[in-house]
Amino acid sequence: MFFVSFVVNLFLHLLKLDIKLTDNVSTYINVRMVCSINIMNKRCLIVTGGGDCPGLNAVIRAIVKRASQEEDWEIVGSIDAFNGVLKTPRELRILSNRTVSGIHVRGGTILGTTNKGGPLAWHVQTDDGRWIEVDRSKEMLQILEEEGIDAVINIGGDGSQAISQKLYEMGLNIVGVPKTIDNDLSATDFAFGFQTAVEVATDAVDKLVTTAESHHRIMILEVMGRAAGWIALYASIAGGAEVCLIPEIPYDINEVREKVESRTEDRRGFANVVIAEGAYPKDGTVISKKLDEIGYRHKKLGGVGIQLKQELEDAGTKADVRVTILGHLQRGGIPCAFDRILATQFGVKAFEMVLDGKFGEMVAYRNNDIVCVPITEAIGTYNLVNVHSNLVHTARGVGISFGD
Repeated sequence: MFFVSFVVNLFLHLLKLDIKLTDNVSTYINVRMVCSINIMNKRCLIVTGGGDCPGLNAVIRAIVKRASQEEDWEIVGSIDAFNGVLKTPRELRILSNRTVSGIHVRGGTILGTTNKGGPLAWHVQTDDGRWIEVDRSKEMLQILEEEGIDAVINIGGDGSQAISQKLYEMGLNIVGVPKTIDNDLSATDFAFGFQTAVEVATDAVDKLVTTAESHHRIMILEVMGRAAGWIALYASIAGGAEVCLIPEIPYDINEVREKVESRTEDRRGFANVVIAEGAYPKDGTVISKKLDEIGYRHKKLGGVGIQLKQELEDAGTKADVRVTILGHLQRGGIPCAFDRILATQFGVKAFEMVLDGKFGEMVAYRNNDIVCVPITEAIGTYNLVNVHSNLVHTARGVGISFGD
């Protein structure tokens, strides 16, 4: 007993813990527990960044539940991406099985998110009222060390994973999980959230078909898709639209007019058009505007559906034209079964990558398998619609026009 007491006291001295042993067995056991907590526990931080989408909570839940099967890991969540680490006081939350119980069916993220600023471009207001960007990444790494964080799982799109790569190059143990409803992140066949967005968009097409038919109108549905037209393409095929306009294929308004008029020339027909927010006409540009919001770097897209309506009317289209902009309805709500499953697979794989020390890599879905790929491969280029793909061929085969 004396030898054991000597060894434990030595550990406590090295740990600079002000605890003394007695011959009391219960005290000895308590000290052993304290030593175990301080020596053995590892901590993994979860971050959700960028735009929200269905499935984020399913990833968080999967990470926590997988980690609970290991005896020496604690999961911590950062509120509003990395902001929770950098704010004073810090906003960090311990995540347990009870915390994440049932959250896989909820949209959004229980940790909150932001697509503004970040550790590489933290916004600070100067004395004269100006806002400037400050790189707080080194400071954040020091804070993570103080908090005893051994690894970080960053759930986000191309912007979030670019931050992941930079932090990895600075020495942070970090793993990426792809999240984008646009499905525009390379190195993975699908990201969770996309299929739910497609379901929402397809449901909108189905509803617009009935009202278009009743009033003999041309209905334009504007969906998300900044650089990639995946949502528009899937919804057009699934919903039976006559025209699908995507960023990858600049459209000719005369081709679009000819297609819709072939359906409405007797004033008794109707037509449905699905257009991605990033679509644009030949010799034209994407409709966008710069926002004054502090820390928001992207230009805000939207309004291309209204522009298309005007172009059709200017080209001489006789039928009534109406526009519906689906907007953030595509981001919210309950994730579909596919996204819940994919997100759960991503969460389990991400934590196992942490266990295996596969840092600087991202979870990916490839050929119906869950794998890991270098983050650099994911952020190098956008995952755009291949205009010669089977999916585009299928769309053309059922008579869908791309306006080209």
